[in-house]
Amino acid sequence: MKPTQVAVRRLARRLYGVGLSAAWVAGVGTAGAVVSMRKAYPRTPQAAPAEGWPLARPVPEGRLAVAVVLGASGSVITDALGPYEVFARSPAFFVYTVSASRPTAMLSGGLAVVPDYSLDDVDAGLAPAPDVVVVPAVAAPNGKKEAPLREWITRRVDRGARLLGVCNGSRLLAATGLLDGRRATSHWSSISGLQRSRPQVDWVRGQRYVQDGTVTTTAGVTSGVFGALRLVEQLAGAAEAQRVGQELAYPGWSLHGPTEIRAQRWAPRDLAYLLAVVFPWLRPTVGVGLVEGVGELEVAAPFEVYASSFAARTVPIAAEATVTTRHGLRLVATPANADTLRIDRLMVPGVGPIEEVDSQLLGWAAARGLNIELPNGGQAAGESSFDVMLGDLAGHSDQTTARVTAKSIEYPTGQLELAGAGWPWRPTALLALAATAAAGVALLPAAATRWNRR
Repeated sequence: MKPTQVAVRRLARRLYGVGLSAAWVAGVGTAGAVVSMRKAYPRTPQAAPAEGWPLARPVPEGRLAVAVVLGASGSVITDALGPYEVFARSPAFFVYTVSASRPTAMLSGGLAVVPDYSLDDVDAGLAPAPDVVVVPAVAAPNGKKEAPLREWITRRVDRGARLLGVCNGSRLLAATGLLDGRRATSHWSSISGLQRSRPQVDWVRGQRYVQDGTVTTTAGVTSGVFGALRLVEQLAGAAEAQRVGQELAYPGWSLHGPTEIRAQRWAPRDLAYLLAVVFPWLRPTVGVGLVEGVGELEVAAPFEVYASSFAARTVPIAAEATVTTRHGLRLVATPANADTLRIDRLMVPGVGPIEEVDSQLLGWAAARGLNIELPNGGQAAGESSFDVMLGDLAGHSDQTTARVTAKSIEYPTGQLELAGAGWPWRPTALLALAATAAAGVALLPAAATRWNRR
């Protein structure tokens, strides 16, 4: 064989090996991303408890109705629960949840909610016609699952409802055509894509919220609190918005404060997020214990922080199959008598002293040698649940992941005092293992050739 032919064959083997190596890395990364997404939105519980769901709450007279929609494909938890609590704290509003998904609707992080009404219930007059419709980000805004929701939102707008699109809820609103010719905003990572796919909309960066007529859209995740407070101010008065805003203690919010925020872009530090997404294996499982009367944002914070960071899997646990929050939201949890449940940590948000934890949950934890963590027990005045949970994430994972997560949910970090490792070493170690395996895969063609010669 001529030297040129030998060189060509060697080059071909090397290129083949590189191709195999690249395919290996791509396959591992794709598999990891699929696992991460499935854990973020697990299968929605379909069966109701034996005793059935509680009846929908009666509507108080003289209140403005706010419908928080929950997507059939899954909704981002804080996008929904943040505005829900803002409006529910004010006696000027009656808040309910509505969804095409019955009997339950899934939120990010693995928490399911029992919607108060179906879309058809509202159309049939069984629920109050909403004055405001809150639209959180959903997993498949353009998919067939959300077609009934898109059509329903259009009908509600035709009947005079205001819209509050939170974070990537603007993607679903854009798919309805309701944002065409308007100014709007969205999560910072989505705006470039939306500018290409929906040029009919004037997309704005660097604003907590953008109002155009009766449509309000907000930046990422926790910005929904800002947008909801703005509507409270407009519909119930400045004094009411001031009261609710002070109770929530969102850092940096003030009634007449600036709405400008930093226009975020992808940065090298965000590699920590990518690593967590594509290497989800060996993550710990965090049980989130739910108690009756817990605040909606107190519930949202642990699920949001850990679901957004992909640093741990979260599982809701309670003494019973359902828990009712402070303002009437009905949550679905794994009962504490489940023997198959395996968790590494158990935290109970929204609780001060340990005596407020249900005795059945206490017994379940003790039987498994778990210490019950009370993240809000030492919460300082003026500190929000997200401050607490980002600190918890930094301490149990690392500071970089905590700051990248805050960036992802567009939450201020200037007030945070974080302690913990500097970098996420678990997914980094898995990356090193994958790279080592990829190098081995790249050598396979040459090794096979030598074996055949022998």
